[in-house]
Amino acid sequence: MNMMSATECLLQMCDEHFELEDYQSGVPRWCTGCGDNAILAAVQRLCRDEGLRPEKTVFVSGIGCSSRFPHYMKTYGFHGIHGRALPVAEGVKMARPDLTVFVNTGDGDCCSIGAAHWIHAIRYNMNITVFLHDNQIYGLTKKQASPTSPIGTKSNTTPRGSYLEALNPLSVTLGVQNVSFVAQAVDWAPEILFDIVKAAYHHKGLSFVRIVQRCPEWLPKMLDPWLHDPNKVQLLHHENGLQVSAGMGRVYKNQLQHDPLDIDRAREIASSHETIPVGILYRNPEVPCYEDLRRPDTLRTPELTRAGFNRELDKYTVWPQDAKAKAA
Repeated sequence: MNMMSATECLLQMCDEHFELEDYQSGVPRWCTGCGDNAILAAVQRLCRDEGLRPEKTVFVSGIGCSSRFPHYMKTYGFHGIHGRALPVAEGVKMARPDLTVFVNTGDGDCCSIGAAHWIHAIRYNMNITVFLHDNQIYGLTKKQASPTSPIGTKSNTTPRGSYLEALNPLSVTLGVQNVSFVAQAVDWAPEILFDIVKAAYHHKGLSFVRIVQRCPEWLPKMLDPWLHDPNKVQLLHHENGLQVSAGMGRVYKNQLQHDPLDIDRAREIASSHETIPVGILYRNPEVPCYEDLRRPDTLRTPELTRAGFNRELDKYTVWPQDAKAKAA
């Protein structure tokens, strides 16, 4: 049984209150109009509304425009290497299951070099919230086609247009054993984006949220048909999923009642090419989390961590008495 520290006991006795400024760190360097800004705003609002303590919250990322996310959160963060955000986050959660862990990754970072980690993270179903920032292009390295780039996309690596159909992150995720939460949002509907972010946070297990976002620098017009015609966006609603507000209902009239417990129907909706489905496609709270199956008897305290490091280092330490014995 894990015992609460004295500091934590005192904090719980106080009425903690946080403002947005408590989670804001620096000025984001994303391009004007980049969807990453909307995602950052939604996540910072979530942290404030849920009263997440900054010292108990961790953001992990890989490489890419989206992966600058930890730099703009006044919490703990780990800016990892390309494609490796998920295993780093899993290590954090396994060692410290008491922490709230988020992952921000891009379509190249997650779906290309990190694809194997993505698949196994879904299978492990650890209690982590994953945001896939999908602008369908490599933005940070200046416009190369990514796995989610639509067929025909002209880029520096596909000057005549990409030849392959785009990978569908929703369909892939829904096809992996132990999947427990899959949702999709768009950056230009902030109210719905926040509702999905909130639902993902409250789900116990790996929450996978694909966020279709604009890239004003390299693909400035690609999402215009969906942006200017709300009927091309299909809102999913259900008592077990999202509730559509009256205001959103007046804008987005193309709505579908979908029970997120129905994985077969979720797969059908995910594979549709006619509209962008927005909402919770699938949610199953009964899937066990890997860290619960392998939960340690005690939390890894700083003392335990230091002792573990020392044990490993001692294997290679040359002690003075050993050197004297050899000399004799």
